Amino acid sequence: MKKKVLIVEDEEKIARVLELELGFEGYSTEKAFSGYEALEKYRSGEWDLILLDVMLPEMTGIELLRRIRSSDNQTPVILLTAKDSVEDKVSGLDLGANDYITKPFQIEELLARVRAVLRTKRSDLQSNLSAGDLVLNEQTREVKRGSNEIDLTPREFDLLVYMLKNIRQVLNREQILNAVWGYDYYGDTNVVDVYIRYLRKKIDLGECPQLIHTVRGVGYVLKVTE
Repeated sequence: MKKKVLIVEDEEKIARVLELELGFEGYSTEKAFSGYEALEKYRSGEWDLILLDVMLPEMTGIELLRRIRSSDNQTPVILLTAKDSVEDKVSGLDLGANDYITKPFQIEELLARVRAVLRTKRSDLQSNLSAGDLVLNEQTREVKRGSNEIDLTPREFDLLVYMLKNIRQVLNREQILNAVWGYDYYGDTNVVDVYIRYLRKKIDLGECPQLIHTVRGVGYVLKVTE
């Protein structure tokens, strides 16, 4: 299966060159020309890599990276930066960018960095997250508790991934909203309580020991109790 790359670049000529060169190398690509368009495409698809220009209209690449990393530490991101933008490079790496390349760049160097980041992703990816007899596979999106397969909606799945990655940590509603729904979510925080209830009905089945616990006045925690 072809690796999918999201090209986020507001200069159409550069975006087109990247699209053509990556296509020649066997990658499947889509382009976004602004921060908000990129955020929508990121959320509506599954990507093996994001090439992210720092200087974008509507939302900077650094802000877009911050939003992505609030709930996704897996998708590799390579920043495309201006030659003298040391601050952007540092900020990007601190926020979780995997690499950066400075404009103007040689396409051969960019392709080499793409291959290197994708190799690292394959070797470092930890497929399974677990708590007790609950096992979640991020790659296949399969969830099981014991021998029972559990069918989750995309939002329920993302919520469970976040809680498993923060197992035994008490999470308040604001943290959960930012990580699972995103910083630009302006709805009622009660949506967290609703989805926790949905998850409990599916995860804490029958006589299975409860995994999702309420911490009164604070939020929720996923943990295995004796």
